[in-house]
Amino acid sequence: MACAVSAATLIPLAGAAPAVAAAPACTVEYSVTGQWSDGFQGAVKVTNNGAAKGSWSLSFDFADGQKVTQGWGAKWAQSGSTVTAANETWNGALDSGASVSAGFVGSRSGANTVPTAFKLNGATCNTDVTDPTDPTDPTDPTGPTGPGDGAVPALKVSGNKLVDASGATRRILGVNRSGAEFMCVQGHGIFDGPVDDAAIKAIADWKSNAVRIPLNEECWLGLDNIKPEYGGANYQSAIKQLVDRVKANGMTPILEMHWSYGQYTGNSAGCSDVHASCQKPMPDATYAPSFWSSVAATFKAQPEVVLDLFNEPYPDRATSTLSEAWACWKDGGTCPGIGYEVAGMQDLVDAVRAAGARNLILAGGLAYSNDLRQWLAHKPSDPAGNLAAAWHVYNFNTCSSEACWDEQLAPVAAQVPLVAGEIGENTCSHAFIDRVMKWFDDRKLSYLGWTWNTWDCSSGPSLISDYDGTPTAFGVGLRDHLKAINP
Repeated sequence: MACAVSAATLIPLAGAAPAVAAAPACTVEYSVTGQWSDGFQGAVKVTNNGAAKGSWSLSFDFADGQKVTQGWGAKWAQSGSTVTAANETWNGALDSGASVSAGFVGSRSGANTVPTAFKLNGATCNTDVTDPTDPTDPTDPTGPTGPGDGAVPALKVSGNKLVDASGATRRILGVNRSGAEFMCVQGHGIFDGPVDDAAIKAIADWKSNAVRIPLNEECWLGLDNIKPEYGGANYQSAIKQLVDRVKANGMTPILEMHWSYGQYTGNSAGCSDVHASCQKPMPDATYAPSFWSSVAATFKAQPEVVLDLFNEPYPDRATSTLSEAWACWKDGGTCPGIGYEVAGMQDLVDAVRAAGARNLILAGGLAYSNDLRQWLAHKPSDPAGNLAAAWHVYNFNTCSSEACWDEQLAPVAAQVPLVAGEIGENTCSHAFIDRVMKWFDDRKLSYLGWTWNTWDCSSGPSLISDYDGTPTAFGVGLRDHLKAINP
């Protein structure tokens, strides 16, 4: 069974020195970002207050026999109770005033007392533990979603609608920006094409109000198979900058896990690789909860960022029964036909909320997110009450007619917000998405076109022929429609 993560304990350890004393050599923030019966996930942020360093090593002691089992952002080691985290080759330079972050997963058999003493390159760091039971703790996942930054709304579920801080109904209408899910793992870079201010403004000029950004699990975590320049802190920094540009242009950023770890060679397998080099039928229990804990912790102070848990689940292709597929979808664990331990949607919701994030979460159903028939019956529990259904449709999908949408989608949309995270067709025209948009417009629902990339429109649904926003014959349908409904 995949780990069930409990509420996070965030323990900042960066206290101020007395006014008459010299500044501490370093400050450390240690946080427990997830915790379950026999394990936990932790993170450290180290700030160097002294002279610039060409390399660094952080050390601390566990008090209750905890053991680091895996980590990222640093070379982790443990001898007895003493843990060390030394820099990787790509993040050794630590200037005065600069910070570096790393994370890990650990095992435990009882208490999980947080460390109280830290050393950086042998120098003692100042630690001032705050009370994790403080009722004003901003990481409380049940608290209200904040107002956002003003230009972009912090979306909140209200019945079957998405609303902003004032209670006004909002729709997500925009595009997908593919690239960050595959370029890094293939060793080519981070993005496919430009993502500078001009390129993002071109998306906004279509009257888009949202951009969905596919991510790669291993690249975000900086695992060993990813080139350092395209993974870990470098990848995360690039994604954060893109999110900032999307927001600066008045659009909602949607971050989703597209390619993930786990070897699957069964029906409809996209690859035989254990690494995140293709679409897998379900998230993996090895890294997916860690991925979402990290992403959620990174963006929890930006409630306008939407978190889409997993691109297109298809456990129904691995097993012969829908009941088994939906059980796998929700609860994970050992799933029929899938050779790795699965993290279910409940595990991922728990990981996001345990990290203190109250952001809107999207969860797609079976059959590559095209089947929502049992979504309501298997809806994960969300303590923040901010969970919506995601759905994908192309002209070649099973549920691609108004009759199917009336039968299968309408009951879901009557109870929870429904977002079509991907709409498209392989005809290099827009007759099919015109029908999709009309059905969704009639019900005030949300949708995003796939994809804002300059690929060959005749081989797939590419919206543009140039990153200045020149549409393809397919893209012109979405562009003109968005401009018509958002003049």
